[in-house]
This record gives sequence, structure tokens and C-alpha cells, in this order.
Amino acid sequence: MEFPKWMSVVLKAAAIYNILWGIWVVLFPLQFFEILGMDEPVHPMIWQGMGMVIGVYGLGYWWASYQPLVHWPIVAVGFLGKIFGPAGFIINYYSGAVPAEFGYTLITNDLIWWIPFGAILYRVYQVRAWQKI
Repeated sequence: MEFPKWMSVVLKAAAIYNILWGIWVVLFPLQFFEILGMDEPVHPMIWQGMGMVIGVYGLGYWWASYQPLVHWPIVAVGFLGKIFGPAGFIINYYSGAVPAEFGYTLITNDLIWWIPFGAILYRVYQVRAWQKI
């Protein structure tokens, strides 16, 4: 199935970013908190687990980059994570459970991917709706 080249480029970029971020968080779980001057987590293994999950998402994005319109469920799961992550931050921020500085993770982990992932999923919707005619 034909798809615009930018989709593959975006998914490969997301893959590389997620894999590198995941490796960083797993190997140096306290460094993010040190850089921002935040209190270190009591149980850094939970943060490392998050890094592992983010890294695994990266593998999925890489595989999806070869046929984004076919492997759209991987993009959809990633997109949902990129919506729910900021939602969870907002809830936790307003309840006082997390400082505002933690929001910096949302910029590169979530927000910059909303438009391209949403555009890929919209294209999937267009193709599938057209095929039903």
C-alpha cells in the first residue's frame, strides 16, 4: 500500500528517539531528576520500567515505519500513550503529586508527535473509508 515518505521518516525518528530515551532512563535513572533539580524517586526501578516501555515502543515504531498504513495499530497505541501521558501529568500536577518541571518530558516524549501520528491515523481512516465505497 502506497504511503507518503514522510510517514516512514517520522516513525523512524520516533523510534530512534524512544530507543535512546529508554536506554538513557534505564542506565541512568536518576540523571533526569538531577538535571532538573527535582527530588529523586524513592524507587528508581519504576522509572527504569518506564524507560523500558518507551524503548519497546521505539521498536514498534521502527517496524511500523515500513508500512505505516498496514501497521497502524502500533501508531494508534503510541498515539494513545502520547495523549494519556500528558493527561496523567495534568492530573498529578494539579493534585500536587508531581512538580511542574516533570512536564518537560511531555514536550519530546508526547507533544511533538501528536500532529504527525494523528496525520498518519487520519490517512488510515481516509484509505479505509475509501475502500468501503
